[in-house]
Amino acid sequence: MSRQYSAHERTILRRLGEEVRERRKQRNLSQDALARQAGVHPNVVGRLERGSYNISVLALLGIAMELNTSPLELFAGAAKRR
Repeated sequence: MSRQYSAHERTILRRLGEEVRERRKQRNLSQDALARQAGVHPNVVGRLERGSYNISVLALLGIAMELNTSPLELFAGAAKRR
């Protein structure tokens, strides 16, 4: 059984996903290409971008590296979103 997230937690996940999507598109990468380069399953990228996945730190690190950024920068960008 999966855990239910609070409204605040869902907002954080959604904003992080939006930030990843924007940066992926800026680099003209498909979800599949980003997933392959980051070493994660393609479903991870899709679910992350939809805000429906609580990604592990190491998976987020791999995605951030492929986007030429850091997890900290992804979180900072997500924090600025409304």
